[in-house]
Amino acid sequence: MINHNGNLVSKEQAKLLINNRGFQYGDSLFESIRVINSSIMFWEDHYFRLMSSMRILRMEIPANFSPEYLEEKIKELVEANQFSKTACRVKINVYRDAEGKYLPKSNQIGYLISAEEIDEQFFTLKEQKCEVELFKDHFVIDGLLSTLKSNNKLVPILASIFAEENDYDNCLLLNQKKMVVETTNGNLFLVKNNKIKTPPLSDGCLNGIIRKQLLDIITKMDGYELVEESISPFELQKADELFYTNAIQGIVNITKYRKKEYQNTIAKKLVGQLNARARLA
Repeated sequence: MINHNGNLVSKEQAKLLINNRGFQYGDSLFESIRVINSSIMFWEDHYFRLMSSMRILRMEIPANFSPEYLEEKIKELVEANQFSKTACRVKINVYRDAEGKYLPKSNQIGYLISAEEIDEQFFTLKEQKCEVELFKDHFVIDGLLSTLKSNNKLVPILASIFAEENDYDNCLLLNQKKMVVETTNGNLFLVKNNKIKTPPLSDGCLNGIIRKQLLDIITKMDGYELVEESISPFELQKADELFYTNAIQGIVNITKYRKKEYQNTIAKKLVGQLNARARLA
């Protein structure tokens, strides 16, 4: 089942018109959310990021788009798909629902909410290979728009294809200043001695929900210094540890970059604390 503009319909019935602006121009946003046993993880952060993104794109936010309304619609969908007693990935797609070409004739929106089951109830740090390489064919442009979860994802798409064609598990994306920004699907963290670095939003990385949680967790950890600053590719092989984060997987440990293999000591510590917060959420 899919929620289309507030109504539950079957997947086959949830049809979009050919002139949909999300399809024609990428004039749309999405939000990926982990739901466990009908509890929405970090819902307040997801909601306010979605509202902020809609304002930045000058979309008209419906009067009924309160956190309570959307939470109710998410839980209704989860129950309709019989995911109430398991974990699932919920995706909210918001698109500008208007005619026009580059200039829309209105800023009203339409939306879809979908759900799919996932295996793990809580975040786990999987002991599996994750070898990465730099993707240098195209760049993330630093600036506010790159921090949004918009449907304009050609750079990570092409990087994912590059990774598959060359037998890598993921790729590291660069901005136009040749600084490492993120992976194809998550925010990057680098550990060297007692310093934990992550690129600032001004470099063009996604304003990630789990990134936000880890920034708060790390600042409260004894013995470690959190730094938000640009990461040069030359730092990668000198690091003790690399990992990336997203709302569905939590924390993913990078095991290898070129000839360098990495530990996962800090990632193990952080995933436990992240799960503690998820349970409270």
